[in-house]
Amino acid sequence: MRRPLLPFILALIAAPAAAATPEQKLTEWSGPVDAKRMKASVEKLVSFGTRHTLSSQTDPKRGIGAALRWTEGEFRKLGLETSQVCDTVTGRRIPTPTRVCNAVAIQRGSERPNDVVIITGHIDSRVSDVMDFTKDAPGANDDASGTAAVLEAARVLSKRKFPGTIVYAALSGEEQGLHGGKIMADYARAQGWNVIANLNNDIIGNSCGSDGVCDAKTVRVFSEGPRWQGREALAAQQRSLGGENDSPSRNLSRFLDSLAERLPAIGLDVRQIWRNDRFGRGGDHTEFLNAGYPAVRFSVAVEDYDHQHQDLRVENGVTYGETIDEMDFAYLAKVTRLNVAALAAIASAPPPPEPSVEGAVSTDTTVKWVGFAPPPISPGRKMSNPRRLVTFVTRWRKTDSNRWERESRQEECVSLLIGIRLPDGRIGGQPPACEIVLKGIRIDDWVFGVSSVSADGFESPVASAVPGGAFKPYVTPPPPKP
Repeated sequence: MRRPLLPFILALIAAPAAAATPEQKLTEWSGPVDAKRMKASVEKLVSFGTRHTLSSQTDPKRGIGAALRWTEGEFRKLGLETSQVCDTVTGRRIPTPTRVCNAVAIQRGSERPNDVVIITGHIDSRVSDVMDFTKDAPGANDDASGTAAVLEAARVLSKRKFPGTIVYAALSGEEQGLHGGKIMADYARAQGWNVIANLNNDIIGNSCGSDGVCDAKTVRVFSEGPRWQGREALAAQQRSLGGENDSPSRNLSRFLDSLAERLPAIGLDVRQIWRNDRFGRGGDHTEFLNAGYPAVRFSVAVEDYDHQHQDLRVENGVTYGETIDEMDFAYLAKVTRLNVAALAAIASAPPPPEPSVEGAVSTDTTVKWVGFAPPPISPGRKMSNPRRLVTFVTRWRKTDSNRWERESRQEECVSLLIGIRLPDGRIGGQPPACEIVLKGIRIDDWVFGVSSVSADGFESPVASAVPGGAFKPYVTPPPPKP
């Protein structure tokens, strides 16, 4: 007997639609990245002739000053809070005191404005002689590509709101000694920001190398192993307890690798490179690491050395120089989509917890951590799920594994609103102190970590339970009281 369709159709109409998953949201949010718009941004940056850090800061059409003003103006069009963050510096490649500026835009978080993720690319360019600031230095791929990614990320994400803050920065002075990176890291410290991550994009716009090898499906992510900041104080602990492969930056790299796998629509694979940067070379993310902030570098799968740090010329039939025709904008768009997804994911997730681990001479392992305090709310504000603001995932892997292998989700350990009334009248909570006992898991054979998960499913990078594993600058603990 055929059943009537009307009750079935009415039931479908009445049933609430399933909420979109984090992966579906990130795919949607990163989708609008536009390769044509990014090409236009690179063309505009190239049109300034040279963007050398020592070039003119006042010429309206040529030099670093004109490029910075244009970039800041593009941020301002998006309704973002903009400024130039500057300092006067000297150095081996800046022989006389010179004002070095970064163009910065801030998208304040709606709930946790002090938790910050920063995307950077350097706007300055160079030719063969790093001190030559007069020749044309198009700097199309190094690093107008990274600056274009920063601008496009701002264009796409500024239309939405996120719990955490996103900062967009075009840095100067990279080719002269990473000065823009240091200025930005110092600024973050002065603002008191809790920097969860710096995503630095440097040379991300070509897919074929100078030897003809091409790869448009992979991006390299460079990350340090043991954390550099605090290394002297941590050395003895790390020798005994581990941490050689578990700095927050290394876990940020693992996070990006996993994110790319979960977002197949982007069409990009992450190749984790386990060193701070390319062999014997450097980038602005290093200055964030020096300040204790987690940071990684995005760079192309294969570099084109004929079109990097070169005068514009032709020799023996070979064309040199960083011109726009050597770029692959479809590839640049894919790298930018991954950046956009990562920025949105990190700004949507609670900050990583600070875990520790116990279990010496035991068949069991105990993982403990202090979680995230929920943001204060105004009295009377309705919350969809006030008792499950943040949950946690304990993860562990074998010591020689490159990725987290096992997990235990802590549904019972959450951040609660417990009714603390703050001086401004809002209601606050306190961070939970949590622990889990992993039966039959021997501490010697595994590395452990914990991540935070928002009520709508956005998960933070994992913080490892090792010396120096916390996503905050390392602070040497005070000596015990006598």
